Amino acid sequence: MSVLLEFAIFPTDHGESKSEYVARVIKMIKESGIPYKFTPMGTIIEVPTVAKGLEIVEKAYEILQIDCNRIYSTIKIDYRKGYKNRLEQKIKSVENKL
Repeated sequence: MSVLLEFAIFPTDHGESKSEYVARVIKMIKESGIPYKFTPMGTIIEVPTVAKGLEIVEKAYEILQIDCNRIYSTIKIDYRKGYKNRLEQKIKSVENKL
C-alpha cells in the first residue's frame, strides 16, 4: 500500500516570509527518512499508511507551535493498495507518454 500525502503548513502570524518555518518542517521530514519531494507550494511524502502521514503532519504542528500562535495548513491524500515508490513512478508514467 502507498499513501502520497501532500501538505503545506506555515504560520500566519509571522510576517510575509515563511521560509524559516518551512525549513524546520522539511528538516524534520528529512530526518525521518521517509521519501519526500519539496515543491514551491508544498511537500509530498510517501508513507505506508494514512496514520503515518498524519503523524508527520502532527509533528510539523508541534514544531511550529513552539513559537507560532496561528498555523495554516492544507492536506491532500492519495491512497492506493498494492503499490510502492509512487512518488517517482507517477511522474515517470506521465513522462513516458509525452
